[in-house]
Amino acid sequence: MGVDDSAGARCALSWAIGEARLRRLPLLVAHSAPLPPHVSAAGQLGCGITDALRGSGAELVARLLDEVSGGPPDGVEMTALALVGEPGATLVRLAGEDDILVVGHGTRGPFSRLLRPSVRLHCARRARATLVCVRPPAIGTLPDCLTLRDEPEHVPDRSRFRWLGRALRLAR
Repeated sequence: MGVDDSAGARCALSWAIGEARLRRLPLLVAHSAPLPPHVSAAGQLGCGITDALRGSGAELVARLLDEVSGGPPDGVEMTALALVGEPGATLVRLAGEDDILVVGHGTRGPFSRLLRPSVRLHCARRARATLVCVRPPAIGTLPDCLTLRDEPEHVPDRSRFRWLGRALRLAR
């Protein structure tokens, strides 16, 4: 199970905890932080930088576990890792053929993926394990979305869809 600080990762962590509890499987929660470009380009693998990345990764994993399950989950044998390296490649190396690799499904656009490649797509192309991509839940059902904002009294039918689109964007 790979985590970062995103809504998709929180949902994926929750799913993975439930699945591990249901199947009585051990759970490995891993966070991998890439080295900053200036450090890897200069060849300076200073212990201070890698230790800081591992420390912030361990804090992130602990915080996510607190948010999702109130700490380490009961009834699940769990191991947490904070690693330094490219997240996709690290998760592919960690997951074996008989494992279930769980990642969140992000909502980034194509330009953002140019700057930082998608971990999900990397794992889908290269992982030997069974891959599960968990999406964050939808904002709400259609009736719930209609009650989020005050709807104008007389909205023509064709503009109702535009109004709903605006309501969904504002609810994010």
